[in-house]
Amino acid sequence: VSAKTGDGVDALLEAIELQAELMELRAPLDARATGAVIEASLDKGRGPIATVLVQQGTLKKGDYLVCGVQYGRVRALFDEVGKQVDSAGPSIPVVVLGLSGVPDAGDDFVVVADERLAREVAQQRETKRRESRLVKQPGQRMEDVIAQMGAAGGMQQLNIVVKADVQGSAEALRESLAALSNEKITINVIESGVGGITESDATRAASARAVIIGFNVRADASARRVIENAGL
Repeated sequence: VSAKTGDGVDALLEAIELQAELMELRAPLDARATGAVIEASLDKGRGPIATVLVQQGTLKKGDYLVCGVQYGRVRALFDEVGKQVDSAGPSIPVVVLGLSGVPDAGDDFVVVADERLAREVAQQRETKRRESRLVKQPGQRMEDVIAQMGAAGGMQQLNIVVKADVQGSAEALRESLAALSNEKITINVIESGVGGITESDATRAASARAVIIGFNVRADASARRVIENAGL
């Protein structure tokens, strides 16, 4: 309501400024930017885009940055009304174009010296993430779980791969599905991401005997072949 009427916004801003002054909250301007990803999606015309919040330093057009397991050079920055800007300082949210892929909401980003370093850091992060995924043991497909629901042998596990059109939807689905677990079955979202369902998504689901859920996205031709052949 306040966003539409303006009621209470001035008081809120005054309270924030007072608290920032009392807590001596400061952020350097003349430094390489760091911050966090608020939202991310795959735009058909512009490619991977991420809305980031700068927390320290100044993010500039042309900077090389690592964003989660993605990297790239900032091709363009847009403010909250879609106007192109050249830079953004602490507490300023901007939309970033130029990343190699879609990062996850909540990922951190940091500006680095050059593209080579950005690529190396992103690859190291991806390797660590992949190793953590391999630790998880594959579960069972929905048909297997349903068939064994009444059988002895303890709690059943259902693995799920989630793909959505934007990161916020993927995150909401992941949390909602995990909350459906009960004393008979554990819901395990093994992977979630943004964009259409790809062949690698289908292969991952097949190897983990998982169910694929697509929210406002579709599977491409190669993914459909894997899905049909594996009976996903």
